[in-house]
Amino acid sequence: MAQGRGNKFSKIKYEERVRDEINLALRRDFTDPRLVNVSVTHVELTQDYSHAKVYWDTFNVQKRGDAKEAIEATSSRMRKILSTKMEVRHTPEIHFIYNSQFEDESRISQLLNDSSDEE
Repeated sequence: MAQGRGNKFSKIKYEERVRDEINLALRRDFTDPRLVNVSVTHVELTQDYSHAKVYWDTFNVQKRGDAKEAIEATSSRMRKILSTKMEVRHTPEIHFIYNSQFEDESRISQLLNDSSDEE
């Protein structure tokens, strides 16, 4: 992947591939039940591809703390899986970040519904 590092399109494709491979690995290679409802929503790579911010969400908000512990525990093994699946020389260091986008959207929808009910 080194040949296209200056190309923004290839960076986006690489980020999408990292996201897809992590989602597959969560389903296929890990048996921790706390990861069942975890999904990677977005990946951001640094310019030199050495670090990846991996944004994740869970469909079970009540178990978010357990999911956070579980997904962070996969970091080193996930990096090894990525290097094998993607066949690259250097695999980015993974930093998992909780993405509250769906919760935020839900809160906004609720506020909008509440305000329209008052009118």
